[in-house]
Amino acid sequence: MYYNNKDVRVEEMPVPKIGLGELLVKVNASGLCGSDVMEWYRIKKAPRVLGHEITGEIAEVGEGVRNYKKGDRVFVSHHVPCNKCYYCLKGSHTACETLHRTNYDPGGFAEYIRIPEINVDRGVYLLPDDMSYEEGTFIEPLACVVRGQRLAKLKPGQTVLVIGSGISGLIHIAFARALGAGKIIATDITEYRLNAAKHFGADAVINAKEDVPKLLLELNDNGLADLVIVCVGALSAAVAALNCVSRGGTVLYFAVPEPEVMVPVPMNDMWRNEITLMTSYGAAPDDLEIALNLMKNKRLVLTDMITHRLSFDEGLLGFRLVIEARDSIKVIFEPERRM
Repeated sequence: MYYNNKDVRVEEMPVPKIGLGELLVKVNASGLCGSDVMEWYRIKKAPRVLGHEITGEIAEVGEGVRNYKKGDRVFVSHHVPCNKCYYCLKGSHTACETLHRTNYDPGGFAEYIRIPEINVDRGVYLLPDDMSYEEGTFIEPLACVVRGQRLAKLKPGQTVLVIGSGISGLIHIAFARALGAGKIIATDITEYRLNAAKHFGADAVINAKEDVPKLLLELNDNGLADLVIVCVGALSAAVAALNCVSRGGTVLYFAVPEPEVMVPVPMNDMWRNEITLMTSYGAAPDDLEIALNLMKNKRLVLTDMITHRLSFDEGLLGFRLVIEARDSIKVIFEPERRM
């Protein structure tokens, strides 16, 4: 149960009761996302059970469910679109009001969760037999990355700069490499994560405390980056990205600052050089399907990014590891694990 970033408790609550068309899923693994520790974002609805990167086993099947059975191994998407509103019909599924309202009950950091009928209809995916529960927790974060790079129209051979080498930055690096990016350069402020960036596919790294645009020009024969992907919410990162993108290039804000923080944009320079500034949020069903298939076919193997496997009793430790961003990459909660 999340109260704030320094107050995460283990509490007893009833196993959810399911109704018509619903599923009860026993959670086997649940990934801790960077968005889970964005206190300004989460505190408004606290106390609550967070967690949205889950895999598990179907423990109970509601009346009317036809495509799933007890014992099935599944990944479940927490947000699902209506597929019929204006936004869905034009391909902007993550702008759908239904997607923003849907979720499972109570949240992925629980032993059992109730899957509402709409999520059962369009948000439950059977895990391949050879895919572990912990590997399946990467489906949702990879799908978000797939969406971002798809919208940004990354082309083979292009230079990519990833600002921030936490878990989302590392997945962006791995996916850009799989798509055939030319040179991939990553930044961060910790040596641990800079080394991780090199391990997972970056050609070169830059400490973000240095003069990034200057060093980028020295590392890249083609000049600045065709695509800059911002994977950290600091204002300094949002501003730095604008100085690192080449003419005709794109800046993808995968992470953004807090709502009250305004990013100063040199609009004249952006106009003169035809720079595209864009964002991406979440993942749509097509992105989830792509992510699942990439992992199923071993195009991307991401489990080496897991640095910590924790029990629920170690919940506060998990949050601290992600917040401090020092010697951790991916933190996984496993309800059956004991300290």
